[in-house]
Amino acid sequence: MEEVHGNTLGLKQSQLHALRRTYRRRVDAGEVISPELARHLTEVSRETNRQVGVLLDRKGDVQWVVVGDAGKLTLPDVGRARAGSHRLRGLRLVHTHLRGEPLTRDDHTDLALLRLDSVTALEVKDDGLPGKVHLAHLLPENAQGALWKDEVAPSVHELDYDAVEGPLALEEEFARASALRRTGGRERAILVGVGGKGKSRADAESSLLELRELARTAGVEVIDASVQMRRDPDPRTLIGKGKLEDILLRSMQLMADLIIFDADLSPSQAIHIADATALKILDRTQLILDIFAQRAQSADGKLQVELAQLQYLYPRLVGRDDSLSRLAGGIGGRGPGETKLEIDRRRVRDRITQLTRRTEALSVDRQVRRKRRNERGLPVISIVGYTNAGKSTLLNALTESKVLAEDVLFATLDPTSRRLRFPRDREVIITDTVGFIRDLPEDLIAAFRATLEELDDADLLLHVADAADPDLDAHVAAVEKILGGLGLSETPRLLVLNKVDRLPPGEGAAIAAARGGVAISASKRAGLPELLHRCDRILWSDGRVSMADLSRSADDSQPEPARILPAARLLREGT
Repeated sequence: MEEVHGNTLGLKQSQLHALRRTYRRRVDAGEVISPELARHLTEVSRETNRQVGVLLDRKGDVQWVVVGDAGKLTLPDVGRARAGSHRLRGLRLVHTHLRGEPLTRDDHTDLALLRLDSVTALEVKDDGLPGKVHLAHLLPENAQGALWKDEVAPSVHELDYDAVEGPLALEEEFARASALRRTGGRERAILVGVGGKGKSRADAESSLLELRELARTAGVEVIDASVQMRRDPDPRTLIGKGKLEDILLRSMQLMADLIIFDADLSPSQAIHIADATALKILDRTQLILDIFAQRAQSADGKLQVELAQLQYLYPRLVGRDDSLSRLAGGIGGRGPGETKLEIDRRRVRDRITQLTRRTEALSVDRQVRRKRRNERGLPVISIVGYTNAGKSTLLNALTESKVLAEDVLFATLDPTSRRLRFPRDREVIITDTVGFIRDLPEDLIAAFRATLEELDDADLLLHVADAADPDLDAHVAAVEKILGGLGLSETPRLLVLNKVDRLPPGEGAAIAAARGGVAISASKRAGLPELLHRCDRILWSDGRVSMADLSRSADDSQPEPARILPAARLLREGT
């Protein structure tokens, strides 16, 4: 039996019967609605004092009959459209307006987000007959950024819009625009920041700028960004249903491919947002994991990235549709067997266990290598700091190495060690490490624990920070928080304020003096003699490294000249 959807409570049986008879009506191809069906809808609407609507396919058949209240009509779940696709839904909505009002925001939102062929509102006159007709359809990409076009006709007889040819022409335009976007290569993203409850708008905007840099590093083109201030995050959509609809409409207007949230979405929020659109949805952690996956070079790094990705994925691996409920028992199985979802979860869990064991073995191997190195008495200097602060550039400047150094976030994932000789035959091992970032995902820290254990044996941490960054204080605090979480609060450290060449003369030195650090420009090789003098004083003059260690390192090691001459030369130049 044909079902009437929506607010049927309180309707008489005769009224329900009249609504069910709507399914028997048919509209000729090309007609938005026939005069007969329009009159039927307005008469029932006047009698019930409720909005009444139908969803018609391109053959003219009625697929859904919907009834609302006097001011609003809520559509049934017809499935979400493939956002970003050039195809329309193949359905058009025609419904009544009791007060003769034009199309509402809800009408336009349904048109865009459901990618309907068109939305039409029929005015219900006092005698129950149809009056003016308001129609809207989507528009292809245009300079004005308009998503839809509204038209008004005095009556159904004078409505001039082909309900079949119009949508087909639109789909052709959407297909051409989609093909042009694909030739660009890069995905187009809208960024969404969230503030409130301890996070001011200034903090949210600063974090959003960092997210923009993360997106650039990942190879994503950012086409728009916005911040939503909320006292409490929405448990379903993080930013609220209304704001999410605005962003989805904006994504259609700008032909976006994905939306990136500057927050970590809970599994529930990720599901509800994904249900609202077929656009790709990423949160901050996913974006960072994607960057790590792109930039991991060594087998160790790839292993640790995979582990972090699976640890993030596992709690979010939940049933989303009927395809995940298929049985996989097979011949000979007793009972229902495992569902596909259960199999997926078990496989991920088993892979996590396997990778964790391999990571632990990796940690043991690193401990053996560090033990051998420590037996030779070589002091260790580890370069740490916020991502893109210039750590690799500093290592290259000190040792004349050619470690990859780029103006992107997380250029270095795998630790790199070099030897460096100080005067009086003193040698150290200097190590470059992965950069930190605020709110670094805990799964990532755990997965890279084997790499970060290199810091445990450091005799000195060089905390490199970008002196020219307006968020210097926040970046320094973020690094110190992570170091504290790694149990390195007691390890001696020296704050190295890099990129002072980007500041007015003398400003970098003043900032460094106020913080007890040293000002340098690694790219210009400025300030390095003072940096090495400070390292020498911390390691030896302050008794951090014993003379026995020193003599043993001089006897047992013969470092490569290309790695050690620059430091000695820089010290002589600074003397």
